[in-house]
Amino acid sequence: MINRLLVTVEDFPEPGIHFKDLTPVFADGRALRAVVDALVEPFAGTFDAVAGVEARGFLLAAAAAYATGTGVVTVRKAGKLPRETYTVEGTLEYGTATFELHTDDLPAGSRVLVLDDVLATGGSLSAAAELFGRAGITVAGFGVVLELSELRGRRRLGGHRVRSLIRA
Repeated sequence: MINRLLVTVEDFPEPGIHFKDLTPVFADGRALRAVVDALVEPFAGTFDAVAGVEARGFLLAAAAAYATGTGVVTVRKAGKLPRETYTVEGTLEYGTATFELHTDDLPAGSRVLVLDDVLATGGSLSAAAELFGRAGITVAGFGVVLELSELRGRRRLGGHRVRSLIRA
């Protein structure tokens, strides 16, 4: 179902890139439900909250938190969160970004499942792991819809459990 709805956009965001657009998957109710169920099922009982990484990770995390009756938190790019934050630089596929997490979103000792749409170089997910580590929060694992295996992002995730629905 995911492969049927996934759209490849040539030369976006720059020439030579074959961008994998998952927004049609999220727009289809049955597909979104199947994706969320498949991402959270292997981690059942191991997390207290779900985190979404900016920006499409927010969609998955909110749906997963609702489906599992847990809370949701956001890992945002710099300047988007109004209270005190932990901050870390991440190296991304197309550059770098600063990521932030509120210092008081979850109590230390919590367990969080981190979701995003794509695992490419692993920069944003490894930044999220570092932020949660600073907060004393355990990363129960990472869930992504699409993993771009040739970019080897999984190796940057410090041995954390990773669930990817499609590996390309």
